[in-house]
Amino acid sequence: DHVWEIPLTLGIVNHQLSLSLHEWINDGLMAVFFLLVGLEIKRELLAGELCSVRQATLPIACAIGGMVVPSAIYLFFNFRGMGSHGWGIPMATDIAFALGALNLIAPNAPIGAKVLLTALAIVDDMGAVLVIALFYSEAIAWTALAGAAVTLLVLIGFNLAGVRHLWAYLLAGVVLWLFVHASGVHATIAGVALAFTIPTNTRINAVEFSREARSLLGDFDRRETGDFLVLTSKGQQEALFSLERASEGVTAPVLRLERALHNFSAFVVMPLFAFANAGVKIDLSMQHLEIGLGVLVGLVFGKPLGIMAAALVAVKMGIARLPMGVSWRSLLGYGCLAGIGFTMSLFIAMLAFPDSPLVDTAKRGIVVGSLLAGVAGAVLLKISPVLRDDQ
Repeated sequence: DHVWEIPLTLGIVNHQLSLSLHEWINDGLMAVFFLLVGLEIKRELLAGELCSVRQATLPIACAIGGMVVPSAIYLFFNFRGMGSHGWGIPMATDIAFALGALNLIAPNAPIGAKVLLTALAIVDDMGAVLVIALFYSEAIAWTALAGAAVTLLVLIGFNLAGVRHLWAYLLAGVVLWLFVHASGVHATIAGVALAFTIPTNTRINAVEFSREARSLLGDFDRRETGDFLVLTSKGQQEALFSLERASEGVTAPVLRLERALHNFSAFVVMPLFAFANAGVKIDLSMQHLEIGLGVLVGLVFGKPLGIMAAALVAVKMGIARLPMGVSWRSLLGYGCLAGIGFTMSLFIAMLAFPDSPLVDTAKRGIVVGSLLAGVAGAVLLKISPVLRDDQ
């Protein structure tokens, strides 16, 4: 534990920020994770499963049910107790763990099921971001918040002016993070705000790229010097560099950044966050048991029941239908997988109970609840009938 409390100072001259390693991970690196979450949300809203009301109805309904019911169950156990502030813990879904578990348990699951679980988890992330911003931030420092607002306007100006260089957005994003951190709003919100300013437009369209790429590949072939070494052919090098520029021009900055962040988030940010926060103290006492029970029952039972109830209402009202290949029993299984809260639930728990022994009880509920939810999902999906896409 002492390692995570080592102070680390970054800055220049009189402008320095000193935080513990634990705080740099939770406030700094997790902002990168939430930047990726924001990019995924933006992509889904513009061109994915959330881009139209009809497509978005079922995942939004399921996500709302999957947030409200677990939180209500948690409050049932902790309505008057010390742990009432942790109501947001069981509402979260760890999208990476949930989808990873689905691919492991049911690699041949219908594409509609994977799309539904992904869209549901993304809407769930949107809800978690909103909850963090509104309920788990400190007292607001309005001057710093005004600085964040001005920086955000600058970023929006970059977008409207057609700036496509990601470094400009990332540099301004660092300034935005500093202002948000100083304002009392949780610093990870800066990542989501930055994501929504990253451009989605391209310099050339697909038809223009295809035409230019064929022309450049023709140039590449014609400029072969006979030794089949690009290193010795200036003409082939120029053709390749031009093709690289064309590829960059047809790829939206939002996609380039999302692709660049995926591995860093998966193999650096998430493991570090888990190592820094997932330590669970074994305590056989019954103290604060209601907190752990509220989290566990919320994740294991609240998530699938909330998702099922919301889906049933939406389908019966005629405003949505189940994806092809998805039965009601299998939907219950996918709902259980959505109960794998792990990293997102841990993150909210750290915000709900900062520097409090209550967080250890919440962690035990999260770890055990996430494991049980995964096992329940696996069992239900194994015994569910496999439907064809036309059924």
